[in-house]
Amino acid sequence: MNANRWQRTGFGLGGLAALAALFLGIVMLSNLGLRGMRLDLTQNRLYTLSPGTQQVLAELKEPVNLNFYFSRDAAANHAPLIMPYASRVREFLEEVAARSGGKILLRVIDPQPFTEDEDHAAEAGLQALPAGAGADTIYFGLAGTNSTDGRAAIPNFQPDREEFLEYDVAKLIHELATPKKPVIGLLSSLPMQGQFNPMTGQMGEQWPILSQIEQLFTVRTLAADLDHIDKDVDVLMLVHPKQLPPKTLYAIDQFVMRGGRMLLFVDPDSGADTSGQDPSNPFAGATAKHSSNLQPLLSAWGIDYDPGKVVGDLTLGLEVRSSMQAPPTRHIGILGLHRDDMDPKDVVTASLDVINVATAGFLSAHPGIKATIEPLLRTSASAAPIPAQRFNALSDPASLRDGFKSTGTRYALAVRLTGPLSSAFPQGAPPDQKPVSGPPVAHLSQSTVPANIVVVADTDMLMDYMWVQTRELMGQRIAQAFANNGDFVANVLDNLSGSSALISIRGRATFARPFERVEALKRQADDRLRSKALELQTKLQQTESKLTELQNKRNDQASLMLTPEQEQELKRFTTEKARVRKELRETERGLDVDIDRLSTWLKVLNIALAPLAVAIAGVIILALRRRRKSSAAGSP
Repeated sequence: MNANRWQRTGFGLGGLAALAALFLGIVMLSNLGLRGMRLDLTQNRLYTLSPGTQQVLAELKEPVNLNFYFSRDAAANHAPLIMPYASRVREFLEEVAARSGGKILLRVIDPQPFTEDEDHAAEAGLQALPAGAGADTIYFGLAGTNSTDGRAAIPNFQPDREEFLEYDVAKLIHELATPKKPVIGLLSSLPMQGQFNPMTGQMGEQWPILSQIEQLFTVRTLAADLDHIDKDVDVLMLVHPKQLPPKTLYAIDQFVMRGGRMLLFVDPDSGADTSGQDPSNPFAGATAKHSSNLQPLLSAWGIDYDPGKVVGDLTLGLEVRSSMQAPPTRHIGILGLHRDDMDPKDVVTASLDVINVATAGFLSAHPGIKATIEPLLRTSASAAPIPAQRFNALSDPASLRDGFKSTGTRYALAVRLTGPLSSAFPQGAPPDQKPVSGPPVAHLSQSTVPANIVVVADTDMLMDYMWVQTRELMGQRIAQAFANNGDFVANVLDNLSGSSALISIRGRATFARPFERVEALKRQADDRLRSKALELQTKLQQTESKLTELQNKRNDQASLMLTPEQEQELKRFTTEKARVRKELRETERGLDVDIDRLSTWLKVLNIALAPLAVAIAGVIILALRRRRKSSAAGSP
């Protein structure tokens, strides 16, 4: 019997050893069979590059060096929460390098304190993250160079921009591949470059918004009577276009039809258009109508806009002073927009916090439009249109609320227009259009590539008082922003001036995903068992109260002995207390039963089934390759 038992045991151990050897062999074969193959099984395809990024990589003509700096040891000791995101960034960069055909040269560097790597990270423009008192600084950024000594960097990867990781990396690569600054063609009827002050006899200061744009782009001022737009203009920026001649409208139309990108600011009541306005009271409005439009272009492209209507908002209205002596008053025409009022999926607005607008209009899609309109900035649901005439010589902003009734609609203050467009001049150039100097240019009645236009129904957001405070410091004019108006404009121009591939890259899903199934199980268990637990808890409290009462009677000098009935009742309550406490513990443990069961199945899937499936796939692919080789060898 003992010999048979040991023999059976030996067979069992041998079988287990054989299965282990078979499993290891299959894994090794799968490594050979699946070498070089990649499969993204994540729900949101996090490791699959978008077509836009693939196009950016395909257009690389020369190698680009990327140095990923991450202080792994310092982060593990002092900032462990960023470790998962750091792994996500590294894996994504490795995927980019693998798909670049050798054009992306990636180096992963752990800059140790007081080393040359740390010095190089600082020289490249990376920002060290403080890890606390006495701890080493943490570098977590990307530095890139090209063959012409061009440099670009992501100072630090921010987890709250995880959705735009692919865009930020692709943008850096694109900048290194095309180091020339984009050209912005600026056509404005507002004095953005400074206005002559007859009181001082000097030119006024340039608007800070224009100074910021000039730091990032090459700005070329365009005349209002132009008849063509140069091909090297990357983005056309129109600010408050008023009474443009037909030849200029035609030039703008054909620029867009050829694939040119545009940022347009229109306004039903522009406070920066100061004709007839009291300069001591910028909130009072103009004595005459100062609206702008871009007709017939907007209607032909599918955007509805009424230059005679201003949108008011009871929720977003800001407090202002109509004069220095007047108390603050809520102005429903001057709005402070926050994150909930911006598109979280568009790269130009996703990271912004506050944008201020004043006497803005609203935009909507014309019925039957072929292109796509996506709102970037919107009002709250407590909004409604107000005739622009009510803002003329407005002395009391509180009067705007008289008779105001919100419609429950969220009005779009800024939109992105993408897709095919039709020309506003289907019959060709205007009759009085003179031939443009140079080779003749064919008229286009339809856009040759999908258009990409951002339209904003407000120009006041560009003015200083809406987003920046300026002060003199040691003879220099310092601007300090309190809103993201400037960031919004810079983001739009940056986005539009990129390649069409770069523009197509939008926010991806985040890598960190909640355990939705676990959370659902928790809610279900809580709903099912929490009421029972509360019932038992109440019963336990009542039982303990009865026991305390009986114990007090035992300690009462007037009643040293309990009656037999009281003794029986005491025993019953003691037994009941033990039973209730036991049932309560079992109920509380029941809250985690389904979660533990799910955890067990996940472990089984991860440890056994997933590797086994990969191994089987490797064996099948290897067998197919050998069969093809055998067939090729046997053929004459």
